[in-house]
Amino acid sequence: MTIEPITGRYVTITAAGRPYRIYFEEAGQGQPVLCLHTAGADTRQWRHIMNDAAITKDHRVIAIDMPWHGKSLPPEGWETEEYLLTTAFYIEVVLAVVAALDLDRPIYAGCSMGGRIALQLALHHGAPFKGFIAIEASDFQPAWYDIDWFHRPDAHGGEMGAALVSANIAPQGPSVERWNTQWMFMQSGPGVFRGDLSFYTQDDSLVGKLGQIDTSVRPVHIMVGEYDMTCTPEDAQRTADAIPGATLAVMPGIGHFPMSENPEAFRPFFVAALAHMG
Repeated sequence: MTIEPITGRYVTITAAGRPYRIYFEEAGQGQPVLCLHTAGADTRQWRHIMNDAAITKDHRVIAIDMPWHGKSLPPEGWETEEYLLTTAFYIEVVLAVVAALDLDRPIYAGCSMGGRIALQLALHHGAPFKGFIAIEASDFQPAWYDIDWFHRPDAHGGEMGAALVSANIAPQGPSVERWNTQWMFMQSGPGVFRGDLSFYTQDDSLVGKLGQIDTSVRPVHIMVGEYDMTCTPEDAQRTADAIPGATLAVMPGIGHFPMSENPEAFRPFFVAALAHMG
């Protein structure tokens, strides 16, 4: 029998003038590392990092479920609303969690939509953070699919989501983790993946703005899987080139969900990213 060292708790924050009960998991001690999941997923994507004793020996790794995701419930009255994630709301949630947990200069690590917000935070709200690890992140990615397919009465949104992400999971990863990654998307709440993709493909482009980020104060390290066709290595390179002093790592044999789909291959790149933060 194995009992994992991960502890799960809840914290209530206020964002956009409303209370949100946020679920978070953590493990370890030392330098805080705040981890954000991809669109349509939850903290389970980070479970391998939180179970890594060599990392948690010196790092307090914290992963949160965004509102509407995982064990974080939607707000009161959600049944009368359409969920559409925005940059402003996303930033407000992250900053509220940092304040509520009293995190002292955490490292921010986010993947996909969490990586996009890493860049937004680095540009507009860097002060609370020590540095930023932006995984599968770019300045902007237009949709190459119709997001309305992910919330229809005649199609299972979770299975549609899993079908989409399956094309972005590298075949080199272990079968069990590739399927575990897809399972998380199959469980996504109605309309949630669609609302996240609306943010990722339509909201607040960073094109032409990233040159204002000062990496001499807070480093920015970008990571991308070579198999990612949503945020390609070329997209990540373009984005890194736009940020003076940013660093970039291309991960071979990995797709869009590295910490989940192939945790063993992802690990050394994440350890190196933490070292980049100083």
